[in-house]
Amino acid sequence: MNTITNPILRGFNPDPSICRAGDDYYIATSTFEWFPGVQIHHSKDLVHWRLAGHVLTRKSQLDMQGNIDSGGVWAPCLSYDNGTFYLVYTDVKSRIGAFKDTHNYLVTATDIEGPWSEPVYLNSSGFDPSLFHDDDGRKWLVNMLWDFRKGRNKFAGIVLQEYSAEQRKLVGPVVRIFEGTELKLTEGPHLYKRNGYYYLLTAEGGTQYGHAATMARSRSIEGPYEADPHNPILTSAGRPDLALQKAGHASLVETQTGEWYMVHLCGRPVKDRFCTLGRETAIQRCEWTEDGWLRLAGGTRHPQLYVPAPDLPPHPFGKEPERDDFDEPKLSPHWNTLRIPADPSWLSLTERPGYLRLRGMESMSSLHRQSLVARRQQAFRCEAETCLEFEPEHFQQMAGLILYYDTKDYVYLRLTHHEEGGAGLGIIRSKHGVYDELLDRDIRLQGKRFRLKAAIDRDTVRFYYGEGEAGGPWTAVGGPVDITHLCDEDPQYIRFTGTFVGMCAQDLGGTKKHADFDYFVYRETE
Repeated sequence: MNTITNPILRGFNPDPSICRAGDDYYIATSTFEWFPGVQIHHSKDLVHWRLAGHVLTRKSQLDMQGNIDSGGVWAPCLSYDNGTFYLVYTDVKSRIGAFKDTHNYLVTATDIEGPWSEPVYLNSSGFDPSLFHDDDGRKWLVNMLWDFRKGRNKFAGIVLQEYSAEQRKLVGPVVRIFEGTELKLTEGPHLYKRNGYYYLLTAEGGTQYGHAATMARSRSIEGPYEADPHNPILTSAGRPDLALQKAGHASLVETQTGEWYMVHLCGRPVKDRFCTLGRETAIQRCEWTEDGWLRLAGGTRHPQLYVPAPDLPPHPFGKEPERDDFDEPKLSPHWNTLRIPADPSWLSLTERPGYLRLRGMESMSSLHRQSLVARRQQAFRCEAETCLEFEPEHFQQMAGLILYYDTKDYVYLRLTHHEEGGAGLGIIRSKHGVYDELLDRDIRLQGKRFRLKAAIDRDTVRFYYGEGEAGGPWTAVGGPVDITHLCDEDPQYIRFTGTFVGMCAQDLGGTKKHADFDYFVYRETE
């Protein structure tokens, strides 16, 4: 029997929602403030996966300008019914403090690769919406309910309301169907139906090291729901020895051969408890007991690194190229932008064919208009390399190679104008919001064409530069830089994304000075 190696979606790919359409499997994952919204991965065997694209590709579907760090798209739910794909998602506008502004929407498509419809507004009562298609043709939305009041359980349970496809809105009463278990922090609900029972799968314990998946069931969709006496059915809590931590926020699928699998969120600490790759997606094989409860195969509740594959023909995909020469008129699906779509006002692949042109915009602290193009870091050891042509005329003009978590945490090998003429190369770091320059003085460079490289080795990065064309020598820039602060575990508040590597340009004077990037290489070395 073939084996699945976890995680199946490495790097920042949290809150997985899986569905099957015929012989094809699709997983939707959260993208938070990164655009386009909602990644879709595709498989035919649950072993091999490829990035199929994104759902929310237009500003009319997702307007995140000004969204806070770790806001934006939370926990999408992907489902398939009668030839149509449905995706519900939350656009989180605020999340710090007592209140959370969480707006829930629905989009549809007949092809997973789109085009996807304009969004239908659903509600704003909480986050993690999920759509269930009952066998009588009715559709139901569940989401967690947020209670901001003092002294209350903020995660106030799971609410249910019917969705009318004809009226394109929620209809009928809102019913609270489940208030959670003693693990609390009840969220991430999904409904399933089997042998006359409605099963409610939820995430509990919080999305950090106490995370878990729990199950409840009822003969009626409106409850009452009976919690599984052996909850949680999946968790890593209390097992620091496990390779996969933070296990929870799960979703189920039945194969065409009658086998059951659960995809779930997980994290892999790079050092101590720091998860620089963000929260990832793993999969576990499941079985049903004689009395109708779901269990992980093998009688455990802990996530396994290696899992038996289903009885399906192997279907590997070709390896993704390491190098992007920017020869196409649009970005590959592996590239992402912050909060705003790539548009000609700040990004072009055609003005200078074979180059990515970025016009400098706002600073790395901006929640609005950053000129940044990046991809996920998906391995603990990897290299990123680019070559840019840039002629800054002022210290407020910068461009270069960046490792970016959010506006508070990044490490940036940047070129800027040197006070004595030419370019100055240095390392900027923001750690928990505190700005620093890691070299005593910038390295003075002449010319306008420069190669930049970052070599990541688990918890550190080393930067290098070269002048002129590819193949020349590399010169180190400073020493190893700690990057464990590029992680979910912020000392002030929980956050939810992961480390990206990419290219950016800033012009804080507002003249939109451009930088041209000739190529980008992302190479995994572990």
